[in-house]
Amino acid sequence: MSAPRPEFLKFTGHKSFTQRLVLATLTGRPVHISKIRSNSPTNPGLAPHEISFLRLLEAVTNGSSMQISYTGTTITYQPGLITGAIPGFGASDDDVLEHQLPATCTRGVTYFLLPLCLLAPFSKSHMNVRFEGPGVITSATETGDLSVDSFRTAILPLYSLFGIPAARIEVRVHQRSCAGPRGSGGAGIVELRFASQVRLPKTLHLNRNPGRIKRIRGVAYATGVSASNNARMIHSAREVLNPFVSDIHIAAQYDQAPLVADAAEKAGGKKRMGIGFGLSLVAESSAVGVLYSADVVVPPKGGLVPEDLGKQCAYQLLETINQGGCVSGAAAGTVLTLMAMGSEDVGRLRLGKDVIGTEQIIGLARDLKKFGASSWGLRDVEDDDTGDIIVSVKGTGVGNVGRKIA
Repeated sequence: MSAPRPEFLKFTGHKSFTQRLVLATLTGRPVHISKIRSNSPTNPGLAPHEISFLRLLEAVTNGSSMQISYTGTTITYQPGLITGAIPGFGASDDDVLEHQLPATCTRGVTYFLLPLCLLAPFSKSHMNVRFEGPGVITSATETGDLSVDSFRTAILPLYSLFGIPAARIEVRVHQRSCAGPRGSGGAGIVELRFASQVRLPKTLHLNRNPGRIKRIRGVAYATGVSASNNARMIHSAREVLNPFVSDIHIAAQYDQAPLVADAAEKAGGKKRMGIGFGLSLVAESSAVGVLYSADVVVPPKGGLVPEDLGKQCAYQLLETINQGGCVSGAAAGTVLTLMAMGSEDVGRLRLGKDVIGTEQIIGLARDLKKFGASSWGLRDVEDDDTGDIIVSVKGTGVGNVGRKIA
């Protein structure tokens, strides 16, 4: 007797593309996504960064099956087991999986790092991936991606709240880069080493008062431009933040712009790519596990001086803090997903109204419900008048198949 054909969960549109594929891989439910930019007259179907993510997903799993239509507007995905970087199965001798990003990629490397880190705790072996190629952008982007610095200092420490040791998670930036012309390409090199595999994430209770900001840390980076831009950004940001917090330290990082092959020259010439500068700020609260981040980068077309960029990033950080809650909007999706995939107990998280009311979080709640997770419980915070919301999330008990106890 043949096995019953799996029932596909059907979605439409290109929004939350990586989120739905990650949930499908974690829960083992096949998905069917249609109408992907079907109304676009010039670029219908999957974008280059989405195709690259599918290749990455195929590399870190075993047994995954993907079918893409001729126009690229429809895809079916049957997930496999999350294996990570296994020698002999795509990984090199040093247990690192190399992934090339195309020059037409317009998204930052954190577009790939965020979903990859959601899969990594449930992997059979370590998740070691090196991102290379002309499309690696380590800075923040105009499409809303975080910089590598904010990801490393504001997202990764939150994994320790779930019993996933953040000390065994490392992000190495071998070559920095900003977005190239027209926002695509950067030619950076980033390596993720995720060695914190667990059987089941712990239940999170982060519903206390978020506390007061005690310190601010940050990184000012310049690639291929004058290093004095870093000092100008740091000075203007401190002018805004010094009246609020005295403990402020912003590091300055300067790198040469990476060299890439110039397709316009037949003689094999090279050109500099990924030129620009930006600022990443992270505020740490007196309460454990409460972090707020802000990211600003100069647009690819220029037109923004370092002084304005530093003030803009400082004001963005203050606005993020003003939204309240124990988790910022940039990290809310990661935390809520791990809570839903954790042990079968009710966890609680305090979020600001402006964070939980975003299209991203509401869409995540709907997707989790469709993948079989429980609905969220919402109630107002009664201890103070901040207007924050306590979100109660019941875990589904999705564990690590490679670490199940017989």
